[in-house]
Amino acid sequence: MLQFKIFIELTRLNKPIGIMLLFWPCSWSLAYSYSINNDLNLFLYYLLLFFLGSVLMRSAGCIVNDIVDKDFDKKVKRTRKRPLAAKQISTKLASVYALSLCIIAFFILIQFNKFTIFLGMASMIPAFLYPFMKRITWWPQLFLGLTFNWGIIMAGTAVNNSISIEIIFLYISAIFWTIGYDTIYGVQDIKDDEVIGLKSTSIKFKKNIKKFVAANYLISSSFLIYLFKGNFDQKLFVVLIMTYLISLILQVRLFEKNKPEKCLQAFKINYLSGFILLLAITSIK
Repeated sequence: MLQFKIFIELTRLNKPIGIMLLFWPCSWSLAYSYSINNDLNLFLYYLLLFFLGSVLMRSAGCIVNDIVDKDFDKKVKRTRKRPLAAKQISTKLASVYALSLCIIAFFILIQFNKFTIFLGMASMIPAFLYPFMKRITWWPQLFLGLTFNWGIIMAGTAVNNSISIEIIFLYISAIFWTIGYDTIYGVQDIKDDEVIGLKSTSIKFKKNIKKFVAANYLISSSFLIYLFKGNFDQKLFVVLIMTYLISLILQVRLFEKNKPEKCLQAFKINYLSGFILLLAITSIK
């Protein structure tokens, strides 16, 4: 029972927002593709597969991240009680867990076409390089955005076996969305990260942090508006997309650089933001 509890904490299954932030972009891409081909059964089937894949790969990614960062995590107040940092589990056993999750995820991946399988396998490289980015660049959030939203490309190829310019626009929009919300999240650790020498956009732009987050959300929203410019005659879509944009504005207004609890509250709004955007895309006729 103790080992199961450690596994849950190691994979962050008790904190599912990471799963949803990985899954929402996949669902947007599938919903957009469904709005074109109208195959509801395929949409629902792929939605399930991508959700399971998100659970597995986010869990494996958390383990890899903790293996790489275990010496740093024990120096940060928010992360010092993580299983590897607290030495509740060995690195060897944690690696076995991560590998097992990746193997299960592979069996889900091979349900798709060859192009999507190739893209899924290729995504493993940046996914496992990400934990090292905060050591070498001020822009680990950009790297996270490129990696975390790769499911948009995969979902598009799963349905159409090709990459369209519309899917690229959706991917770019999601990248800036990720930079924004992960910068908010990273504000919680600014003081500790500066002491131990880690880098982030939260630190780089700390003097103008709200403007930086707002700029990223503005760029993200601009790509969305351009992508869906032909759908603004649909009232339900307009209401939903405006609600999505308001949720981003609310995040910018809510988080405070010196109040970690406000940062976490703002970050968690993305549970709702991602779902609202999914509803908006599925409402397209």
